[in-house]
Amino acid sequence: MIDLLHLQYLKADLQANVSAALLEDVGDGDITARLIPANEQASAGIITREDAIICGVDWVNEVAHQVDASITIDWMVADGQKAEANQLLFQAHGNARSLLTFERCALNFLQCLSGTASIAHYYASLVADTKVKLLDTRKTIPGLRKAQKYAV
Repeated sequence: MIDLLHLQYLKADLQANVSAALLEDVGDGDITARLIPANEQASAGIITREDAIICGVDWVNEVAHQVDASITIDWMVADGQKAEANQLLFQAHGNARSLLTFERCALNFLQCLSGTASIAHYYASLVADTKVKLLDTRKTIPGLRKAQKYAV
């Protein structure tokens, strides 16, 4: 059974995490993005460099929403899915300035959470045929506890 109350708390944390990350990363605006013509449209694809368990789809989507709700993302993978090296994970389309602002923050969440999911999957596979029970701890990045526990 899905714990809907937990998911609501996770959603609130997710939105707050993204807001804080964007404020830290771009503050009052992305100086580099201002060099791009205001009406320029673009597409961007994100490819993984190595095999990984993907996690952070909702965080990436929330970054897009908070940066520019008109950004569209076409996902080729889902949370919890294994991606092979050099696999296209998603394509984003929208205003070029917005995409440039979106990409760094979105990738930070995707890399952090996929890294957590990948290493947790690796360790779980090592003890899969034993009586060992693998547990996560509270030693997480400040502010990202719920996100990292979700990744595990």
